[in-house]
Amino acid sequence: LAHSPPPSAAMGGPRKTAGGFKYHQYQIVGRHTPTEAEPSPKLYRMKMWSTDAVRARSKFWYFMSMLTKVKKANGQIIACNEIFEEDASTVQNYGIWVRFTSRSGEHNMYKEYRDTTLNGAVEQMYDEM
Repeated sequence: LAHSPPPSAAMGGPRKTAGGFKYHQYQIVGRHTPTEAEPSPKLYRMKMWSTDAVRARSKFWYFMSMLTKVKKANGQIIACNEIFEEDASTVQNYGIWVRFTSRSGEHNMYKEYRDTTLNGAVEQMYDEM
């Protein structure tokens, strides 16, 4: 018998790995493509959570086009690194500020989560919403 993936994975949704997290933290560094007028453009670094590196890079370009006049066609990614936690053996409290859009408008929210890692706290937040 062939194992069929869960419906969310089949439709391109987040996949829960065995013993791992759906959401991972990535650090992405990018810039505008160098030109003769500006040979060394300013670097931009963003930290974000995503299910994989491809989606993290896509989010990077989405936010870059909102914040600066740089889009994927005329920019380049210098580095895309996953951030891992050093000590995941102690339970800590994590406070997360979230801004989200609902049917009644945009809302700011602050909530605290208790977990051993920041990725675990973010996953709790996503599961709750």
